[in-house]
Amino acid sequence: MTDQHIPTTGSEPEADRTVVVERLVSAPREVVFEAFTSVDHLSAWWGPDGFTTSTREFEFREGGEWIFTMHGPDGTDYAEWIRWREIVTPERIVLLHGEYAGDPNAFDSVFTFDEVGAQTRITLSTVFPTKQLRDTAVEEYHAIEGGAQTLGHLATYVEA
Repeated sequence: MTDQHIPTTGSEPEADRTVVVERLVSAPREVVFEAFTSVDHLSAWWGPDGFTTSTREFEFREGGEWIFTMHGPDGTDYAEWIRWREIVTPERIVLLHGEYAGDPNAFDSVFTFDEVGAQTRITLSTVFPTKQLRDTAVEEYHAIEGGAQTLGHLATYVEA
């Protein structure tokens, strides 16, 4: 199966399928970007409150994959798969994220890193294939809160 961008019905505007979370981090953007480049870094901060990760495969390059399991605070395991689609150091990372390669519900995420004086504004914009998948992620999986918590963990990690 291919991991091409999932087509939509055409009747749902991108804004209705998108979640955006941002955070101002007290660290230079090169340092914030670097926190994505190795599994050791990512394992230290990735995920919402109470979650940890176990990595099976990791290759940070365009076309590379990160295959891992997120372990929830209640003991639930979540299979995760990321393909790094575009990496522009230290400005932008584009990825496709699903449960597995070829997941029809996979979504596109873009991390942008903008200098704001000595700080970095990191913006995470996630576009789901459908509005229903976006709404499910927000309502059932608390995607906005989880995204904010994840960026908070990133900030704590790079500010230390």
